Formats: sequence, structure tokens, C-alpha cells
Amino acid sequence: LLHDMGPGLADTLAEGKATASMWRTAPLWGLGSLKYVQGSTANVRYLHDGRARTLTEAIVWHGGEASTSRASFEAMTKEEREAMIAFLGSL
Repeated sequence: LLHDMGPGLADTLAEGKATASMWRTAPLWGLGSLKYVQGSTANVRYLHDGRARTLTEAIVWHGGEASTSRASFEAMTKEEREAMIAFLGSL
């Protein structure tokens, strides 16, 4: 499925019916293994182009269709955000 991620994550490449701000979202399963696959926690990169260094960066940079989800994450308490990041890291 293609998702409009908003202008903040857009690049200059449109492909077929996908505009520059549309991306095919990868499954979240395996996020916790990236530190092993990419060599260390310091090497892990997120998003379609690797520009996010943390899951928090990846979440707050989302726009477009994900704006509501980003706002929900931002409205969480610090403890709730930490629990969400821990959950995502367990996938």
C-alpha cells in the first residue's frame, strides 16, 4: 500500500502513480533486530531513506496520512512514549 507521508518526507522521485511524498510502508516486524543487522545501535537508520537515527525521529517526521498518529505520539507522556518505543523495539 502506498501512503502519503507528507511534504516533510518527500523526495524528488515520483514513480508510476506514486508521487514524491508517497511511500510503500515496510512492515514493522524486525525493527528490534536492526541493531544486529546494521552492525550496532549507532548504525541503525529508519524511514525509507535512512534519514531518521531513532524511532522517535521517524515518528515525529511523519506527516500526511500519519499526522494524526504523530500527534497522538506527541501527546503521550514521557513514560508512554518510552513504552511505545520499547514495544516497537521488541518487534
